[in-house]
Amino acid sequence: MKVLPGACFLTLAIGPLFAQHSFTPADVEEGGRLYRANCSVCHGAQGDGVSGTDLGRNKFRRASSDDDIASIIRNGISGTAMPPHTFSDFQSLTIVAYLRSIAAATTTTASGGDAVRGKTIFEGKGGCAGCHRVRGIGSRAGPDLSDIGNLRLGGELERSLIDPDAEILAQNRYFRAVTKDGETIVGRLLNEDRYSVQLLDSRDRLVSLRRADLRESAIVEKSSMPSYKDKLSSGELADLVSYLVSLKGVEIP
Repeated sequence: MKVLPGACFLTLAIGPLFAQHSFTPADVEEGGRLYRANCSVCHGAQGDGVSGTDLGRNKFRRASSDDDIASIIRNGISGTAMPPHTFSDFQSLTIVAYLRSIAAATTTTASGGDAVRGKTIFEGKGGCAGCHRVRGIGSRAGPDLSDIGNLRLGGELERSLIDPDAEILAQNRYFRAVTKDGETIVGRLLNEDRYSVQLLDSRDRLVSLRRADLRESAIVEKSSMPSYKDKLSSGELADLVSYLVSLKGVEIP
């Protein structure tokens, strides 16, 4: 079986074991979660972190088909830094499907922006520093974005800016609690167990709550981040995405 080009995988079957299966957007999204959690540390968000390979542009050292790639994901490569994983056959193939989507995700409708102008928007009109930190500056209410360019693709960042509810990562969930005294507390969920919940509230305070003291509590289903679809022009959105992509833990000039 030949390597699938571009984004055609969504309606095509991969491999004899899944001849009746068509990969859905949800399958590809799950493959992306598995990739970010297990593969991006070495390969990078865009798949170009290992010399001689570029996973987002179909450049592989040892694979000539999707089945080959899935096999390497499961079994690793002996004598190299590529370890085996405990993924099922299907999980491995969803990662392959995700890799086929990277090229499309890298090319965003907001491409061609200016990172320096984007930084000005981030700190000014966008109001992003009110929730996010970059290299120690800003709020801790939202995720630290200092190296977001190593973790997320341009297309994914653009989607998060336009439609924040499209995907909320587990580590970015917000929690709402109402105490028996009637006080409402909302914050980013840091940790929870059977007896307690720890939050980071809007004033960067660590709040620990005993479940026995709460009248009601729940994960907030909607993202606390506003949509920038109508707040920024297409040019401003391009600049902001460009700035976020540039954040790789190193200060831009």
